[in-house]
Amino acid sequence: MSQKRIVIAGGSGFIGRALAKEFSARQFEVVVLTRTPARRADGVREVAWDGKNPGAWVAQLDGAEAVINLTGKNVNCPHSQKNIFRIIASRVNSVNAISDAFTKIKVPPRVWVQASAVGFYGETGSNSRDENFPSGDDTLAEVCRQWEAAFDSATTPQTRKVVLRIGFVLGRDGGALPVLMRLTKFYLGGTAGNGQQYISWIHLDDLVQMFVAAVCRNNFTGTFNAVAPGAVTNAEFMRELRRVMRRPWSPPVPKFAVHIGAWLFTSEPSLVLTGQRCSADRIRELDFPFKFPQLGAALENLCVDKSSVTAAKTAV
Repeated sequence: MSQKRIVIAGGSGFIGRALAKEFSARQFEVVVLTRTPARRADGVREVAWDGKNPGAWVAQLDGAEAVINLTGKNVNCPHSQKNIFRIIASRVNSVNAISDAFTKIKVPPRVWVQASAVGFYGETGSNSRDENFPSGDDTLAEVCRQWEAAFDSATTPQTRKVVLRIGFVLGRDGGALPVLMRLTKFYLGGTAGNGQQYISWIHLDDLVQMFVAAVCRNNFTGTFNAVAPGAVTNAEFMRELRRVMRRPWSPPVPKFAVHIGAWLFTSEPSLVLTGQRCSADRIRELDFPFKFPQLGAALENLCVDKSSVTAAKTAV
């Protein structure tokens, strides 16, 4: 019996690598669509695509169990007009390319799982947002609105469609957490701005299992906030990170300093100073089993050096 095939578009990054590992462990054939394919030792096949034009990659979708689309230019860059155009184009073009591929194959994937982001809601303040709320009115909200609109317009009558609006992903090997850990290690783990901006976070392990559920469970359909149940403020997040890393209080980083730091590191200050407070109620209603529903446990899992803890216990 042949393996079921999972196609991961834009799957060479932080989240894609974790998904490829998980689906391979579940005995799926995993194909990653990437601009720079390479031969891999883990059994995952990489196939070339440019994220916008048809090519040999289209055949990988024919008869696939699922296609997961993670493609998009990294938003961690200055949000100039030129960069925003590229950010939007990379997302919309990839969705349109996959949609067009559906018209060129005989057996479309059973499910299409599309990444989006909680930036869809814009700045929420302390007000929680569920999936029924409209999009916000800032730059990243516009990015997500166009991204999801392209997905919504794709006609796929034989394919179940799922959108995961992904929050702040916590992992050891990518995303912003390793940067925050280094800053905290050197006693620079203070609150950013006024610290009241909300962070809707999720442990990478839980995010991976959400993608698995979206692929494997037929009751997953429509849009979900891919976040843990307890959003926290920036001040609460940094306080918990300092606790886990055994660091004392650190002075806050005022707004102007965040802007200077973003300029020095060619980043975007709004990524730090704007927040989203999002509800996980819809996915919990489907009995999704969060492994890390609490921030403290999530950070302890990712930030504590397990080898040193084991060595200390052995010494005792």
